Amino acid sequence: METGKLVQWLVKPGDRVKFGDVVAVVETHKGAIDVEIFLDGVIDNLAPLDQEVPVGTVLATVRQSGETAAPAVAAVAPAAVAAPVPVITEVSAEPARSAANVGRIRISPAARQRAQQLGVELAALAGRGTGEGGAVCLRDVEAAVSRHPAEATAATGSDVHRGFDPAQMRQAIAAAMGRSKREIPHYYLTDSIDFGAAAQWLAAWNAERPPEQRLLPAVLLLKACARALLAYPQFNGFYEDGGFRAAAGIHPGWAVSLRGGGLVAPAIHDADRQTLPQLMTAMRDLVQRARAGSLRSSELADPSITLTNLGERGAESVLGVIYPPQVAIIGFGRVQPRPWVVDGQLAVRPLLNVSLAADHRVTDGHLGGQLLAGIGDALQHPDTL
Repeated sequence: METGKLVQWLVKPGDRVKFGDVVAVVETHKGAIDVEIFLDGVIDNLAPLDQEVPVGTVLATVRQSGETAAPAVAAVAPAAVAAPVPVITEVSAEPARSAANVGRIRISPAARQRAQQLGVELAALAGRGTGEGGAVCLRDVEAAVSRHPAEATAATGSDVHRGFDPAQMRQAIAAAMGRSKREIPHYYLTDSIDFGAAAQWLAAWNAERPPEQRLLPAVLLLKACARALLAYPQFNGFYEDGGFRAAAGIHPGWAVSLRGGGLVAPAIHDADRQTLPQLMTAMRDLVQRARAGSLRSSELADPSITLTNLGERGAESVLGVIYPPQVAIIGFGRVQPRPWVVDGQLAVRPLLNVSLAADHRVTDGHLGGQLLAGIGDALQHPDTL
């Protein structure tokens, strides 16, 4: 993205905010993005709504303890392609808690998006949250609709993505991929992985659990990649200012196709530290919110590598294009039975095609081959994932 439109503030001047709070909604070509705060303090000097501004524009200031009052925000930071629309901090003195913060509604991004689709006023949800800490969640919105059905309007397909423009998204994708092919010296590697052990383990796991707790093969692929990237961090980061910068954590961007056309690849944070059930929950939530146009700024700002699974779409294999400034993309095709030699004997095994496109300025084929081997080895021992 190069520009965005600030369409909603979820806080008022003088409200106390903390790291991770969603404070605003920015409209982009791929839908509405929830902007998170990245430090603790008191927010002030909120930028006006409904203005198209470049990426890097200052949206607000955050005042921290012991600092003097900050001036009103007027400056605009330089625009940057593929960077988040941030809340820039300028620290100043911390005043007493504002009365405006009293009665502020805590609501999840998905619930807020659903309320907007159904025409439910946020004020009607105050005090009705059943989520953690009294936060309003999706079931609370649906309950409000059932109580007052006449006040809700049916959502249409065009309502799903606020600001979503398929033609402009396609132009943005073309620009990013064109830049990638011009500037990044790609090299490609592929491998075939025996998915038999993983498939058997997965079937046994799912047989003992209800449908909502079952795992999909994709979550094994995600965790196997995260495990391999721990051993080969040269693929997990960014090429910037003429050199490689390793990412602070393993935050794979999972490619999601959007119903209106196009795709987005938001991050699943710290994939190496999460259990398989946690990753399954995170993946389902991410896909749902991506298609509802309700992603968070942190999910779009820091994917450290992209993973794309086109096997579920029927493709036998995929050779991806690196998303700059990332330095690699891993692709998975479909699992299909093929002849395979096992212990010197010919057998039919479920094989999975995995591919790597990587930046030759950072790594070479020798290391890339080791990364693919690491993914394959992890999938041979799914019980350790």
